Amino acid sequence: MEKLIFNIDVKASKEKIWRVLWDDETYRKWTNVFAEGSYAESNWNEGDKIYFLGPGGGGMNSIIERKIPYEYMAFKHLGEIKDFKEVPIDDKTNEWSGSMETYRLDQKGNVVDLHVEVDVIEQHLDYFKDAFPKALKIIKELSEG
Repeated sequence: MEKLIFNIDVKASKEKIWRVLWDDETYRKWTNVFAEGSYAESNWNEGDKIYFLGPGGGGMNSIIERKIPYEYMAFKHLGEIKDFKEVPIDDKTNEWSGSMETYRLDQKGNVVDLHVEVDVIEQHLDYFKDAFPKALKIIKELSEG
């Protein structure tokens, strides 16, 4: 597993960027880069489950491991979802179960540094190296617009 790190400076308030990241309407826009029709189901509370889903019912189930509003969000990915149901962990899933994905908002003068770290297994490295900068560009555009 490798940790990928991405940063982008955004000229917007931390509150606005936070809303772009996690409000359903804008979340769907920036995560569409990863898989068309992506969305999340959660009550967005620390310690609770979150389901990252596609329109076909596939995706991941995770836990919101840490949440500091307008500053930090950490997801711990647990397993797969198929047909809108959690799938028992198998050898393939075990390769990435427990991986982390974190988002930090740091005020740097008149801009906010959006800092993202994501644990990725080798077979998905190129995909995420390509997709995450595109997603961050959309987050920036939505936040600054």
